[in-house]
Amino acid sequence: MENKKLFLCRKIDPKGIEKLKKLNWLKISGNSEDRVLNKKELIEKAKGSHAIVSLLTDNIDAEVMDKIGSQLKIVANYAVGFDNIDTVAAKERSIVVTNTPEAMTQAVAEHAIALMLICARRILEGDKFVRANKYKGWEPELLLGPEIVGKTLGIVGIGRIGGALAHIAYHGFGMKVIYHDLGRNEEIERTLQAEYASLNVLLEKSDFVSLHVPLNKATRHLIGKSELKLMKKTAILINTARGGIINEKELIDALGNKEIFGAGIDVFESESRPSKELFGLDNIVLTPHIASATNEARVSMSECVAENIIEVLMDRPAKNPVN
Repeated sequence: MENKKLFLCRKIDPKGIEKLKKLNWLKISGNSEDRVLNKKELIEKAKGSHAIVSLLTDNIDAEVMDKIGSQLKIVANYAVGFDNIDTVAAKERSIVVTNTPEAMTQAVAEHAIALMLICARRILEGDKFVRANKYKGWEPELLLGPEIVGKTLGIVGIGRIGGALAHIAYHGFGMKVIYHDLGRNEEIERTLQAEYASLNVLLEKSDFVSLHVPLNKATRHLIGKSELKLMKKTAILINTARGGIINEKELIDALGNKEIFGAGIDVFESESRPSKELFGLDNIVLTPHIASATNEARVSMSECVAENIIEVLMDRPAKNPVN
């Protein structure tokens, strides 16, 4: 085997890297700093690589691919989403793009449930209330919110994560599941008595709405002013997918005007710069893109990345190609 080079855009769980280090024909280098590399740095450090491990914060476009060199065979994305990669440009250059589709399914589904509970039971508001020394004793009307048992959950995107969420909601909380997607999922309908609906009908009927679609031209600002107005005033919106699926400004307006009860948001339109107006709202829970942040998920993601790299560099089909 001819010697190959691999570049890691950021430090990841070592489990998969240990597998790669056993390959005596693969030289591994990486970003030693705990930060995102800018385009110039990325090109300079990854130049000559046959494989790169990218994160969702790394923009891998045609220019990056060309300047890394024609020997580049695979971009293994350490994420489920891959909107940070120009997959069309990659295909034109015969570069395989892979993701980690199954590695974080359970983790993200659990985080969506956590956000539902935190928003509904106003846990963060309660925490702040106690820390501010405002708690003087039990009050019958203090921080009331809805229960989730038996309520209607609308899932937009019934793929792996949306499906896992549906199972938890149905079996764990007895929730009625409504879903919207490009096509029907007969298994979900049969096993969970789920109902397929248009997006508008789902928004009108649901007590909780959870988003699980990729970010692309069709889904950017899928939820905006008109969609939020369709939701119940008692409804809670959850987003653990991609920030751009929601028009953030219009969500801020809806929350400020109490058009919906609340929201739990793990992702933002600008990945590292949430709108400051979000911080002044009591009816939103914000988490820093940690829906997949479990030990189990990170190990599985690392192993998945390694397996895809090994297959492609050994001229075999990738296990998780997206292009």
